[in-house]
Amino acid sequence: MNYHYPMTLEQLRIFAAVAERQHVTRAAAALNLTQAAVSASIAALESQHGIKLFDRVGRNIALTETGRLFLEEARAVLARAVAAETALRDYAGLKRGRLRVHASQTIASYYLPRLVVEFRRRHPGFIIELAIGNTAQVAQAVMAGTAELGFVEGPLTAPDLLVEPVAEERMAVVVAPGHGWAKGRALTNTHLRQAEWVFREEGSGTREAFLGALAARGMEAEDLNITLTLPSNEAVREAVTEGAGAACLSTLVCARALKAGALKRANISLSPRPFQAVRHKERYEPKAATSLLELARTMPPFIP
Repeated sequence: MNYHYPMTLEQLRIFAAVAERQHVTRAAAALNLTQAAVSASIAALESQHGIKLFDRVGRNIALTETGRLFLEEARAVLARAVAAETALRDYAGLKRGRLRVHASQTIASYYLPRLVVEFRRRHPGFIIELAIGNTAQVAQAVMAGTAELGFVEGPLTAPDLLVEPVAEERMAVVVAPGHGWAKGRALTNTHLRQAEWVFREEGSGTREAFLGALAARGMEAEDLNITLTLPSNEAVREAVTEGAGAACLSTLVCARALKAGALKRANISLSPRPFQAVRHKERYEPKAATSLLELARTMPPFIP
């Protein structure tokens, strides 16, 4: 009679480590296990369920289609295990632990540092692990459970997420000093259509905020001559400084360049943009996330 042993979290951790590295030896080193123990765990998992998770060709391994699908399930289970472990740590208070925060570029670079520093003053035993992505990537991380708290500046609507404004900032259209708009004349839609533009990538909160401002003027992205699309605020800022065209950026990003005269603000009015905290509606919210969010709510407004 064959006894079916239940799958363990350790097996899932080992499988995920091997799958993510596509290499048994590197996974074993990361997990502080022997290569033999890792190989035995994968073999047992495959044998117990009569499936093949990896194709082995010489020294190389690759996920099978079954393995690829199972990796998504394994990650979800491991995320829940981390949430359970976090809940237990919380019972002892905020004396030690980790908080995983994902934030979009502008917030991570210019807003969160003062928030994190104040949080660390209050809870010196806590470590905040910060990852940076665009608004869409941050939302996905919170939904997947790889981040307990997110901060975005772009518009966001997702049925599984709670989105709460906690601060706001100013946006500005900026150009190089030699640009025709640098003298401050009022801009019409015709001016906007005729200019060359530098944009952030799709999914960026900065891009979405400007598209929202264009929509209020009866315009779309297709109405503009977008000559460059770049993956970071700093790259956009530097391209504009070099005369690549106009761009819409947070004033946090270009404050120093504006003060130094390397950039000029064009004469076009843009509404403030909210900074928003993002949480999952159903996942357990760690006390550290609640504490950081409460701190964000009470921080003074941040509009330069």
